[in-house]
Amino acid sequence: MTNDDVPIGRRVARWRVRRSMTQQMLADRLRRSKSWVDKVERGVRALDRYSVIQELAHVLRVDPEVLLGQARSTPAGTPEGVDDIRAALARYDTPQASEQTEELRRQVGYAWLSYQHAHYGQLVRVLPRLLDAVQGARSPELLVQSYRITSSLLVKLGEADLGWLAADRAMSAAGDNPILAATAAISVAQALRASNRDRLALTAALTAANRITPTPAHRDHEVDGPSEDQSDRQPHDHRGGGRGEPQRSAGEWAVGGTLLLQAALAAAGCGESRRADELIDRAAGIAAGLRGYDDMHHTSFGPIAAKLARVVVAAQRGDAGEALQRHSTLVRREAWRRLPAEYRGAYLVDVARAYLQMGDVRGAARALVDADSVAPAEVRCRPLARTVIADVARAQPAPAGVARLANLVGLTR
Repeated sequence: MTNDDVPIGRRVARWRVRRSMTQQMLADRLRRSKSWVDKVERGVRALDRYSVIQELAHVLRVDPEVLLGQARSTPAGTPEGVDDIRAALARYDTPQASEQTEELRRQVGYAWLSYQHAHYGQLVRVLPRLLDAVQGARSPELLVQSYRITSSLLVKLGEADLGWLAADRAMSAAGDNPILAATAAISVAQALRASNRDRLALTAALTAANRITPTPAHRDHEVDGPSEDQSDRQPHDHRGGGRGEPQRSAGEWAVGGTLLLQAALAAAGCGESRRADELIDRAAGIAAGLRGYDDMHHTSFGPIAAKLARVVVAAQRGDAGEALQRHSTLVRREAWRRLPAEYRGAYLVDVARAYLQMGDVRGAARALVDADSVAPAEVRCRPLARTVIADVARAQPAPAGVARLANLVGLTR
């Protein structure tokens, strides 16, 4: 039996014995009865209140996470090194390239993997040197990708304005390349939204989307979006962009679809719910026509992304019931499990907020615990997640499942 399999009552008994305390002694320090302690240790009485677990942990001189059987594997709080990234962005004495382009490409690929697996502490350490290297190499593609990764990470860590700077650098590095500029615009929109500049984010994302994806003359799919298994639509990489328009690859269509989803989220932030739905409809139409592209632009776009955006938009407009109904079906799909850990973790934090809108504290706690199991850094390193944890932890009684998370992010100290 692993430590996680041991009932919490048995852990209480073990630590009581280690502290050379009798049941009566523990009861006296807790100002409870010996019978209460005995029932807890035998599992007759459930420990399902955050405050009680914290009190027990204090008397037994252990962290609440120890009683809950959860090892601390991912450090909490903003990873050290953000100042080094800031210094790298502020450096204008561009060094000469010291590494071959292929080696830099490999390093950029490694940075993307670190981001998608939510290894944020590792990425913070890697990025300063990578930014120096790609600035010296002067490759527009590698510069845009590196600035995009940097911007996305900084937004996660609550440094939205610095993330905006990195995204703007990506736009500058893209030059006249329309696809690189479109991918950079994704980061611009994300940073603007994180800075509560939704109107600017909507303009930036929609302008970029309309440059590379044609605006439909009429709607050819239901409001709820196309099903994920539609096969009657021709894949987009076999379509031209319309009369006089260049043909787009599937990856380029995915960039356009991602921009439309960013625009939809920004529209919802502006209170334009109908417009947000229409933009998601456009994105869903694009997603329905994509087949097996390699996601070289790192968008994670597809039918499931459009459906998850519908959940977030519904929650933003106050329709938490609709959002959670959609959510419960989506997370059972195989397409959900194929999304990067970072994507799923961030989405689950948004779902926790929707549960709180409904007054369902236990549902919010479950979403947070699920997010932590998928991508621990999403919950432990992001200020946004910390706020949600604090809201759940304030409930009376607070669900026991958030005790470990609250302790990890410093809310119990």
